[in-house]
Amino acid sequence: MGRRNKQLPLLEQVTITDAGAEGMAVAKVDGLVIFVPFVVPGDVVDIQLYKKKKNYAEGRAVKIHSLSELRVEAKCPHFGVCGGCKWQTLRYDVQLEAKQRQVRDNLERLGGIDCSGMRPICGSENIYHYRNKLEFTFSTRSWRTVDELQQSNGTDPGALGFHVPQLFDKVLNIEHCVLQADPSNAIRLAVRKYAQDNHLEYYDIRNHTGFLRNLVIRNSSIGHWMVIVIVAQDNRENLFPLLDMLHAEFPQITSLQYIINEKMNDSYGDLPVVTYLGDNHIKESMEGYNGSRTLQFIVNPKSFYQTNSAQAQRLYSYVAELAELRPDDTLYDLYTGTGTIALFLADKCRRVVGIEYVAEAIADARANARLNGFDNATFYAGDMAQVLTPEFVAANGRPDVVVTDPPRAGMHEKVLEQLLQMAPRKIVYVSCNPATQARDLQMLSSRYRVCRIQPVDMFPHTQHVENIAELILSD
Repeated sequence: MGRRNKQLPLLEQVTITDAGAEGMAVAKVDGLVIFVPFVVPGDVVDIQLYKKKKNYAEGRAVKIHSLSELRVEAKCPHFGVCGGCKWQTLRYDVQLEAKQRQVRDNLERLGGIDCSGMRPICGSENIYHYRNKLEFTFSTRSWRTVDELQQSNGTDPGALGFHVPQLFDKVLNIEHCVLQADPSNAIRLAVRKYAQDNHLEYYDIRNHTGFLRNLVIRNSSIGHWMVIVIVAQDNRENLFPLLDMLHAEFPQITSLQYIINEKMNDSYGDLPVVTYLGDNHIKESMEGYNGSRTLQFIVNPKSFYQTNSAQAQRLYSYVAELAELRPDDTLYDLYTGTGTIALFLADKCRRVVGIEYVAEAIADARANARLNGFDNATFYAGDMAQVLTPEFVAANGRPDVVVTDPPRAGMHEKVLEQLLQMAPRKIVYVSCNPATQARDLQMLSSRYRVCRIQPVDMFPHTQHVENIAELILSD
């Protein structure tokens, strides 16, 4: 006889006390920590638990008795279903306080780091329309309310939008997203209407059938727009008229491209991108450190570029300030991507050496160096743990300063060991994950002390935070 699931309790009149991890809010009942989404500190709610472990539980707010003074109205019509901006109803200054605590807690608890040199977090000037890139998914299975299901007569029109959290094949139809400037919404809605009017098949994520798969929209601060339509079949008879419609209706699009992805997953880093109309890239512009010059960067379909363009300039300015480069310095920029940080700092030192594992990104970095007239920047492609060897250092010169901006997983142990051997006088560590940053800083603490710490908010209304740590050689 099967074991019956025990009904978890409904907790009434519970006060939310804090903002927690993964965009959740936190409450405590009889010593049990409870994580609840889409509420803010100070709300008094009834919580229906749906998961209970020894040390914590998860639940959803099923009734709100009183609203917190920290609460603001969400601008997004999809708030509460789309999981992208869970803190949108939390006042922005309180979001910043929570992110600053997140950085401090991770560094102190996981890395044993002295955070006395931590500065106030740098907030984003724009908290809406700040993203320069959005990726949307087509699916034959849409997320719908109970009322919508009852009115559908068993049919599913499909969706173009964002994945619903924890439902890999369910996509929420996005009518209006407040994260990217216009005409992003208009482009997406035009694609959806054209697909419906012309009976173009959406992709079936479970069975890997269908035609329309993904839509990528990128823009820059100087008014360039890139649209990439990703399809699952090489069916140009259906694809090209769709692209022609976009070209005719949206003259703002300066780069119109497509990708044919016949794989079982959505990744397209290994697939060719075809330029249908316009340029094969867009350009982004950024003021150099202290307004020294205006830099331009080529952004290709596969290029990594900080998603919040305005805040990226502030992030890099903090890196330049903490690096304190001297005219004769050799700078290594690890995980250089398309060379944005390296070139932002190239005016301040004798030589810059950038390393990145994505070959296409290094091609972009070299093009960006030529575009901006830098002849003191050299870029190498390859796995960081294999490229950054004593032989590489001997050939390129021992770095005086190292800037590192690794992915969320942090740095490989071999890279950390090589940093300790190279012993630059200073390391500036940029991280999008304070937990892995704390781990790496602890390993570097045998020779380095952490001095100034600068958190930067790149993604308002989410729990994500960027952090910069200055490490100075202590022997």
